[in-house]
Amino acid sequence: MLDILVLYYSRHGATAELARQVARGVDGVAGCQARLRTVPALGAAAGSPAPDGAAFATHDDLRACAGLVLGSPVRFGNMAAPLMAFFDGTSSLWLTGVLEGKPAGAFTSGSTQHGGQETTPLGMLLPLLHHGMLLVGLPFTEPALSETTGGGTPYGASRIVPQGERRELVPAERALAQALGARVANMAKKLAGVAG
Repeated sequence: MLDILVLYYSRHGATAELARQVARGVDGVAGCQARLRTVPALGAAAGSPAPDGAAFATHDDLRACAGLVLGSPVRFGNMAAPLMAFFDGTSSLWLTGVLEGKPAGAFTSGSTQHGGQETTPLGMLLPLLHHGMLLVGLPFTEPALSETTGGGTPYGASRIVPQGERRELVPAERALAQALGARVANMAKKLAGVAG
C-alpha cells in the first residue's frame, strides 16, 4: 500500500472537512491509502491533543509518504502560519531530498470567493517545489471545475464558507477534493511503477 499524506491545518473545521474528502479520493484508488495528519496551532501547549481526532504530523510521515496533499485555510491570501512553521522545520528533509520526485497537491478553504482561493494553493506549492516535489493540479477535464459556483481552482481544491457560518460542502467542492486526492494517488502509483 502506498501512503498518501493528507496534511492540513484547520482552525474552525472547514479545512479539516475538505481534508477528509481529499482522503476519500485517495482511499478510492486501489493500492493507496490516506494518512490524515494535522499540525498544532502556534503557541499550543505541549501535549495538547490534535483537533478532530487527527494525529499531529511528524517528519517520519513525510519520509514515509509516496505523495502529499497539503491543505490550509486562507490567511490573507497565504497559508496559515502553523502549517508554514511546520515546513520551516523541514530543512533536514530538504538536505537529504526525501520528498524529491513525489507528487503533491494543495487545497484550501476561505470565507469569500476572491479572498485567496487561488493564491493560497499556489503559495503552498512553493515549499514543495523547493523540496523537489512534482505538482498535481485539477485540469478542466474535471467537469466540476467548470460547474462550480463555490470553491475549486486549477491550482487545487477549495471551498467557501462565509465567515461565522457552518455549511456542508457543495457537490462540486466535494467532487474536486476527491478528484485531487485520486489524482495525487494515481500519480504516486505511476511513479512507483505500480500497475493499474
